[in-house]
Amino acid sequence: MTDISHWFKNVPQFTRFWLTATLGVSIIGRFGMIPPRYLPLYYEPFVHGLQLWRPVTALFFYPLSPSTGFHFMLNCYFLYNYSLRLETNHYKTSPADYLFLLMFNWICCVISGLTFGIPVLMDPMVLSVLYVWCQLNKEVTVNFWFGTRFKAMYLPWVLAGINVILLGGGFLELLGILIGHLYFFLKFKYPIDLGGPSLLDTPAFLKSFYPDLTGGVHGFGVPPANQRPAQEQRPAGNRFFGNSWGAGNVLGR
Repeated sequence: MTDISHWFKNVPQFTRFWLTATLGVSIIGRFGMIPPRYLPLYYEPFVHGLQLWRPVTALFFYPLSPSTGFHFMLNCYFLYNYSLRLETNHYKTSPADYLFLLMFNWICCVISGLTFGIPVLMDPMVLSVLYVWCQLNKEVTVNFWFGTRFKAMYLPWVLAGINVILLGGGFLELLGILIGHLYFFLKFKYPIDLGGPSLLDTPAFLKSFYPDLTGGVHGFGVPPANQRPAQEQRPAGNRFFGNSWGAGNVLGR
């Protein structure tokens, strides 16, 4: 228990809250402590019934069952692993910028959910954050199933393909890729590579709550090419249920 407590306290704040809320709300819905029908995002009760909590609970809720449990655990693993990497590396000195990334992607997921009738937002939200990390570390080599290795820029597409083959889906993953690309394009590609105005500046009120930390290299701006931590520059495997998922730190480190 001491080791678990120590690990939990060392998880950065936004990743810790996101993971804890996801586990908590999903378990609450699974055991009926809150009727699960009140947690997903549905247009009629949200708009006409003024059930304004649904966009939030739809982000954290996942309908748990024997058939969905493994997919949920994989989503939690990707959530923890890649959100933690972004928060502790690229956004280490600018927590408000990372919070704004999460808020922007979440709002895009809510709009997409209302437009396309998607009641649960976990899949596209996790893929959108993973996509941003992969674009910022596109040349990093990641290990995948059966010893396959490829550059990080291809990881979101591999995951989408796996879901198409195994689950017959893929739309939610493609939506997450699109949302992640929208953020990356507006924040990095458009103002830096194309010379356009900066359209995703973090609001001042977020900076007042979470001011930039002084010292070190600022983690927000031009995608870093030569200042990635050593553990993200060398191929490494993460073991999860006997399979190798991504590169970098072992889960829990």
